[in-house]
Amino acid sequence: MLPHHWLSGSVRVFFVSSSLIAGTYNLAMAEPGHPGSTSQAQCVTLGLSTCPQPFDSVLPDPAHMLSWDQHTRVIGFRNTYRQYPGDVIHTQGGHAYPLPAANKAMPSLLYKMDGSTYRLKDYLQRQSVTGLLILKNGQRVYEYYGRGNTDKTLWTSRSVAKSVVSVLVGMAIKEGLIGAVDDPITRYLPELKGSAWENVTLRHLLQHTSGVIWNENYANPISEFAHLTLCEAGPSAYQCVWQLISTLKRQQGTSPGEGWSYNTGGAWLVGRLLERAAGMTIAEYLETRLWSRFAMESDGVWEALVKGQVDMGGHGFNATLRDWGRFALFVAGGGKLASGQELLPKEWIAQSVTWSTAKDSVTPATPNGQYGYQWWFSGVDPARADTDNAMQTAQHTFWAEGIYGQAIAINPSENLVMVQWSTWKEADTPPSLYDEQALFFNAVAHALSRKGEPAR
Repeated sequence: MLPHHWLSGSVRVFFVSSSLIAGTYNLAMAEPGHPGSTSQAQCVTLGLSTCPQPFDSVLPDPAHMLSWDQHTRVIGFRNTYRQYPGDVIHTQGGHAYPLPAANKAMPSLLYKMDGSTYRLKDYLQRQSVTGLLILKNGQRVYEYYGRGNTDKTLWTSRSVAKSVVSVLVGMAIKEGLIGAVDDPITRYLPELKGSAWENVTLRHLLQHTSGVIWNENYANPISEFAHLTLCEAGPSAYQCVWQLISTLKRQQGTSPGEGWSYNTGGAWLVGRLLERAAGMTIAEYLETRLWSRFAMESDGVWEALVKGQVDMGGHGFNATLRDWGRFALFVAGGGKLASGQELLPKEWIAQSVTWSTAKDSVTPATPNGQYGYQWWFSGVDPARADTDNAMQTAQHTFWAEGIYGQAIAINPSENLVMVQWSTWKEADTPPSLYDEQALFFNAVAHALSRKGEPAR
């Protein structure tokens, strides 16, 4: 996702093969649930233990992901795992971490924005929510599915995946597979020597302070991000992505660490570095270290550029709403299994949410910086009225965010987690949508605190 107050970078022109310019295509799938249906057969072929629901028969062209309308985006986002090669993240039959329903229902809540007062039902509509899960003390206080989604739907994360990869990097450091965040990335990716990425450390990649030029503008059809989208949807995806990212240029006069600029290309390198250090794909590392051990309830899928070899580290994580919630609980608990075994270095979460104050990271809404190790601080624009209370909650909350409204909010001090799926009309605008998420989460936190919280 773009920073909330994005500044445009350079623009580079790319020529796209006409073979990528296609409309909606029909997979000629039978309806799900019918014995012997093609949908079930494809799920088996993909390697999934069970078939996600719904299993739509007609899918949009992923090459046009950035220009889908909202209806198309619903279909696309819950079937992304079928639109690209993918590596399955298996549960391996592990006993799923329990998410019991709370004894008390979600209390009524109100939040104010721009002089108007809104309720939960308003939030669902205004944010185009297709899934919402609120967990307090590990219990399901509220769970909502819209637009035909179910608890068996695999929804795509977009850049929420960056935060997942950040956690996996911490695990790899704990294991000794990666030395430290201040290691130069060329120690793990020596083929980048002599490129714009030389002298960039893992910390710089995680904080998006590499100084390498990258245009993340989702509305610009010739931005680097738009080119990345076409690479993923086309033939030879890995070679296309590598060529794009390895030939980027440096911002003249800017050293690594000096300036902040959101960079999915650099985030892809974080995932590639992890794969090189671990000797396996992101999906396999996630499966063997966390997914099968915490454990999750359903198989997930990670988009692959080369199946079984290279996954898409900047996004591409697909999982059920509850398993997104389980991941968030793992992080909120400091990275421990139910047995108490610690999978992360003791200070990893604290370091991950120490916000960079590099140039352009500090804004009125984020006075102490807005980005850590691929986690966001989501403050509220002080120009809006009645934000002090919300900013107090924000100080104890960190977010994983993805374009079109995907989000995980974690407030460890309140033992509170929120997971949101959405299909905003635009990828990242208007910025007020982020303010509304923070204001709503603040209302949730207060509604569930003290008298309103479910019993432990």
